[in-house]
Amino acid sequence: MFTVAAFWLPLSVWAQDQQDDTQSEPQGAQQQAAQERVDNLQEPLYNPFVERYVLDELKQLRKDMAAQRVNLTEQFVDRQINVADKAISYATDTVTYFFYLIAGVSSLLVLVGWTSIRDIKEKVHGLANEEISKLVSEYEGRLRSIEEQLSEKTRHIEDNRDEIELTKEIQSLWLRAGREHTAVGKIAVYDQILAVRADDGEALTYKADAVLELGEPQWAIHLCLRALEIDPENGNAYYQLACAHASQEHWEEAVDYLSKALEISTAYRDEAMEDEALDGLHEYPPFARLMGIESTGMERDSEENAEKQEVS
Repeated sequence: MFTVAAFWLPLSVWAQDQQDDTQSEPQGAQQQAAQERVDNLQEPLYNPFVERYVLDELKQLRKDMAAQRVNLTEQFVDRQINVADKAISYATDTVTYFFYLIAGVSSLLVLVGWTSIRDIKEKVHGLANEEISKLVSEYEGRLRSIEEQLSEKTRHIEDNRDEIELTKEIQSLWLRAGREHTAVGKIAVYDQILAVRADDGEALTYKADAVLELGEPQWAIHLCLRALEIDPENGNAYYQLACAHASQEHWEEAVDYLSKALEISTAYRDEAMEDEALDGLHEYPPFARLMGIESTGMERDSEENAEKQEVS
């Protein structure tokens, strides 16, 4: 860069002089004269003084760069020394504060009565044993509770399994009762069911039905009353009571029990109209009103007789 400047500066000065001399000449003549002078140059337009100047500048530039490098190195070393000094100071302060803390804790322990490390150790062991004992007791209680729950669940499972086996046995007996064609055979099967499950209200009512087939209404009434003690909403028991009382010609009781059966389930209405055990009730006026049957001549005669009796 400095060499180009050295060449360019004299050339520009010479060109300026030539321009001043030829300002009055025409442009083409000036260019031609300048070209002739350039062609007739006998010596260079620069001198050794310019080269010396360039060399001095380069030398000064190298010195400045070397000084800058030394300055940067000194700054880097100073920063490293500062960092190391701060790290050592931090470590020293930390150790000092740690020993101060130990001394303060030791003084505090002495003030509260712990005069030695042995006392501290024994106290810590005592507290640890106490906490461990509490945890062990708590978990022992939980384990006992879990064991009790497992035992209870096991009992429930065993009871359910026994109940399932019992249900299977009773189901097989019900199927056997359905295949029996005689009342005596049905009663025998129902007795087996009641021997397995004494509180089976359905078995009692179906046994009462079989007993009615044998012509034992009083026995059937007793069985139905036992069934109602077990289940007061047993509609079949009320229906069998109605049949038993109808067989004994207790018309009022029969209609009363039949009405209770119909309150529980209206399905007994159709069965009552077709059941032979209740045929004697068809001419009984309260039965006709209960079943919605049209009044017959007998009903009208009975009503007229009742009115006559009231008048007399």
